[in-house]
Amino acid sequence: MKELVEFMAKAMVDNPAQVEVTEIAGRDTSVIQLKVAKEDIGKIIGKKGRNVQAMRIILNGASRKLGKNVVLEIID
Repeated sequence: MKELVEFMAKAMVDNPAQVEVTEIAGRDTSVIQLKVAKEDIGKIIGKKGRNVQAMRIILNGASRKLGKNVVLEIID
C-alpha cells in the first residue's frame, strides 16, 4: 500500500523528491501518512478534496482485496 500511495503522489506533485510516505501497521488497520512539500499540498488535496478522495477510494479497493483497512492521512 505504501508503494501505491508514493507512486500516485509523485505523479501529482512538482517536487517528487520531497514525497515521504510512512506506514504504521496495526493488526486490522494500517495508517499511511503522506508528507509533501508545502507548495504541493494543494495538488494532493485537489479542488474540493477530489484528488485525495480518489486516492482513498483506490486504497480502500486495494486493501479490501488484502482483508485490511487502510487510512490515508496528509501531514502538513
